[in-house]
Amino acid sequence: MATPTPEQVLQMVQLLSDKIVDRRPDIATNVQYFKGTEGRMKFASEEFREYFQRRFEGFSDNWCMPVGQAPVERMHYLGMRLPGSHAADDRARQWWERNDADRGLSEALQMMTIAKRAFALVSPSPQGARITFEHPDSAALIYDPVTRKRRAGLTIWADEKWEYGEFHLPNSTLRVKREKVATDRGERHVPPDATGWQFNDGSGAVEVENPLGDVALVEFVNQALLDNDPISDIAGVRAMQDTINLIWAYLLNILDYASLPGRAILGGEQLKVPVLDDNGQVVGERPLDMDALIRDRMIHVRGAKGDGKNPAIAEWSAADPAPLSAVIEQALGHVAAQTRTPGHYLLTKSNIPATGYELSEAGLVSKTSERIAYATSPVREINRLSALAERLPDLAERIAAGRTLWRKAQYRDEAQLMDGLVKMRTAGFPFQFVAEEYGLSPEEVRRVKEMIREEQEQTAAVDLSFLNREPAGGRPDAAPAV
Repeated sequence: MATPTPEQVLQMVQLLSDKIVDRRPDIATNVQYFKGTEGRMKFASEEFREYFQRRFEGFSDNWCMPVGQAPVERMHYLGMRLPGSHAADDRARQWWERNDADRGLSEALQMMTIAKRAFALVSPSPQGARITFEHPDSAALIYDPVTRKRRAGLTIWADEKWEYGEFHLPNSTLRVKREKVATDRGERHVPPDATGWQFNDGSGAVEVENPLGDVALVEFVNQALLDNDPISDIAGVRAMQDTINLIWAYLLNILDYASLPGRAILGGEQLKVPVLDDNGQVVGERPLDMDALIRDRMIHVRGAKGDGKNPAIAEWSAADPAPLSAVIEQALGHVAAQTRTPGHYLLTKSNIPATGYELSEAGLVSKTSERIAYATSPVREINRLSALAERLPDLAERIAAGRTLWRKAQYRDEAQLMDGLVKMRTAGFPFQFVAEEYGLSPEEVRRVKEMIREEQEQTAAVDLSFLNREPAGGRPDAAPAV
């Protein structure tokens, strides 16, 4: 790629920033649903909202979170195994641990599944490779339409007055900024359709050399359909969650009324309340507000002739809540089926036999394996760029052809697992392979092997020469005295 002119740089920065701004509403909605701050009580009518919104304000039944968390909690990165090696590479694990990248990767994978995308940025530093994970509402990439190779990337952040950006090219990073020119509720911000990007010093490009020779920004993309529009794992849950919360509103209302039945006054004169002047003196009367009566669970039905004679009092009980509970249960079953989330994760009445646990989680295991497939290439690229940042080009080439190791997504019963491992060992599988099947990380495998070696050395060092000594009676086969 030829070096772009300053005008071309600002054009691409504008293109990427527009892309980020366009994605932000959808990202924010998905994140809010996942956190439970969006998708609260939805009401079928304005009348219902008017009467009951405050009563149930703050209540939300959040099913987006367990659906979004289910695959990510089974995605555990173990390391990079290079061609010709039997174990994960120690050097790759060192820069991974130095950057606390396990935690960052977990957060990035969570954002990938719920917000469709996440990003990682690799940059050189005096201590070696520096790995950071970026929120999808502040990063974007441009790809070559044919090779899908990264051509340029942008990461942005802001302070009280300026919005700053770093424009990442294969051989350099350019710093840009634009002023917050709009005000909303006392806070300055950049309008959605704003341009105004300029180089950071105001006169020319502030350029930092990129020794990696490639765009340092890497994108995690969730499941897509051969297009550039990935799908959120909770996209289908949002509407169902709103429906469940609406049903909960009716159900809670029924339970509330069940504690105090509604009352009715049949016949009698029209109910009125006194009207007071500024001095508190009664100056007249007005009919009682019917809405206030309804809120107090009371209704007044006057006689057909309105003669006001023979008033009576009656009551009615709340509706049966059981049908609504059944609808919520059925809705959760739909959520489980649509998202391949096991029913016992959503507390549905799914009976799981002792021997059918693995089968009940087969859908989730398959889904998690798919998400691991989407994350494998970005993780390998992060490690390749990190090797370049560590000035290890030969290692970077081997990592590009290496294998990304993940822990098995399937949970298995401990007794069944151990029985299977014993059979594998008996069949001749190496100890290291069996230990990896058990779920040990590469570091734990090495630690266990070292402990076994030390134990064997200690056993060999025990003085057994007394077994060859001739006893006092002259019998060489006599046992030694204890």
